Amino acid sequence: MTSMLQAPHWEHFEHGADIGIRGVGATLEQAFAQAALAMTAVITEPGNVASVRSVLIECQAPDAELLFLGWINELIYQMAVQNLLFGQYQVTILDNRLTATAVGESVDQQKHQPAVEIKGATFTELKVAQREDGAWLAQCVVDV
Repeated sequence: MTSMLQAPHWEHFEHGADIGIRGVGATLEQAFAQAALAMTAVITEPGNVASVRSVLIECQAPDAELLFLGWINELIYQMAVQNLLFGQYQVTILDNRLTATAVGESVDQQKHQPAVEIKGATFTELKVAQREDGAWLAQCVVDV
């Protein structure tokens, strides 16, 4: 049974002129997916993004923290070059190799009213760890 503390969720945290994104989940994969939703929420309301198009994301890194940065930066890159917003994420991680599907739609300025453009994920406040309650946490500050 998942406790309320382990229930998947995301949040933002303040950091100067930039914004921190944080995902929490019962698994590392859920924490990464929730952090991706937090990133989307910096730009627009994730619930307003329709599931029209999916993009396969693959990353590999020597540790979980660098894998998390690679994941968020790849999402930012895919959104920028394909003019997409993502509202759903399915993540699989095995041996520091991530395979994911990001689902969303093309940016519609009127519908999504994008608040800011994210330039990239940073090493600031970077942390991927299992908390004392057993939940996984993945966070960093994104440059806006």
